[in-house]
Amino acid sequence: MPNSIRKKTTREISVTNNSRTPPLILSNMVLWLHNVRSMHNVGSAFRTADAFGIHQLFLSGYTPAPPRAEISKTALGADESVKWSHSVEPEPYLSWCRDNGYILAGMEQTHQSTLLTEYRPAPDARLCMVFGNEVTGVDASILHHCEPILEIPLFGTKHSLNISVSIGIALYHFL
Repeated sequence: MPNSIRKKTTREISVTNNSRTPPLILSNMVLWLHNVRSMHNVGSAFRTADAFGIHQLFLSGYTPAPPRAEISKTALGADESVKWSHSVEPEPYLSWCRDNGYILAGMEQTHQSTLLTEYRPAPDARLCMVFGNEVTGVDASILHHCEPILEIPLFGTKHSLNISVSIGIALYHFL
């Protein structure tokens, strides 16, 4: 039976992917990375954003921005296909979200968090998902603007996930 399995070529995968339309919640969604240190995590965010048909990527604080070889290597070209912008200060993105009717949803472990598995926004909701520093999380200066604050339920002895894994889990939840 294994001989009957035929893997798709890159071209066949591309044709299939390009024939699909992402759900409205994903095509409207913005990912915001603030003070993310790792260029590999930024590259992975680009690649995952492309895979899920995300509208745009915001980079702020000291988050590195393209063009950077380390970002491009992980992004595999998604840094050229996903719309993005960079601002050192977060205020332009806070204003943009307010002005464009976006819900600012922070991904953070707080006493006020809603489990991601329990969060069900309207299918046409406009979400800006905020992800923070790999160690310290989302800055308090941004977090207090977030409603909701979402948390991925964990069950093991480790208290966190890599940001690129968290982005993938969160986007798959909305798929």
